[in-house]
Amino acid sequence: MTEVETESYARRRIDGERIFKGILVLFSSLIVLILLAVFSELIRSSWLSIKTFGFSFVTTSTWDPVKEIFGALPFIYGTLVTSAIAMAVAVPVALGIALFLTEWSPAWLRTGVSFLVELLAAIPSVIYGLWGIFVMIPFLRTDVYPVIEKTLGFIPLFHGPFYGASMLAGGLILSIMILPTIASVSKEVFLTVPQEMREAVFALGGTRWESIRIVVLRMSWSGVVGAVVLGLGRALGETMAVTMLIGNRADISASLFHPGYSLASVIANEFSEATTPLYLSSLSYIGLILLAVTFLVNGIARVLVARVSKRRPA
Repeated sequence: MTEVETESYARRRIDGERIFKGILVLFSSLIVLILLAVFSELIRSSWLSIKTFGFSFVTTSTWDPVKEIFGALPFIYGTLVTSAIAMAVAVPVALGIALFLTEWSPAWLRTGVSFLVELLAAIPSVIYGLWGIFVMIPFLRTDVYPVIEKTLGFIPLFHGPFYGASMLAGGLILSIMILPTIASVSKEVFLTVPQEMREAVFALGGTRWESIRIVVLRMSWSGVVGAVVLGLGRALGETMAVTMLIGNRADISASLFHPGYSLASVIANEFSEATTPLYLSSLSYIGLILLAVTFLVNGIARVLVARVSKRRPA
């Protein structure tokens, strides 16, 4: 190869690398552009409601399309309560499943159980909703509610009649839906912990639990937080199953047995009925709030992961 051919070949390689880098930058920029487009459209479409109600939109609880008085507090409350129920139930169960699959389960069982857990994530949300209506709610009404009423009925959280469709039912169905996400990601994170670290604990006389507590959980804590945040993100934005089970009543009640409403559910239920500009703008305002809450949760999670990673011993 002559010197001219060598220079031409090197030039083509440099040009090809620049083109490839430009394509990658373009693809990465598309994500930012899409997010900006979503934010700008939600702000534009909700601007009428923002001018009319301002911040009082998120602090008032009246939702009256006839009088065109709108307040999103019941929907924010229902979203937070159902998500909290889902996280309280799903996180310990999912982490337990992940620890069992990585620390105790034999290889032949791990494959089958992992497949079934991941299969749960592929089930459409409307199927979860139907299962909740025909199986979970009757079970709660006949077997769970009487026991809770007799033992914990004095607590405001478990006070009052059980209507079937309720914030408790919506939160429980959410916990089932986010469980495979948290369990699958946590399992992969636990598998990244070197086996030598576990064996070092055993060599010093430690038990299996001490190995998990001292090595596995400490080394994978930031990844577990990320898995939990992924589950929380789905819980906040889930629509169909929650709409079918939460009761869709714009009330605020301390009792988990009371029907409620969520941000995503009110958009799904009433968007086609929004016939006035202010009504439609208020629903867009709710979408903007939901998107802002999602960003806030992910931002807090980023900060927690960063702090945990700095504190984690090398």
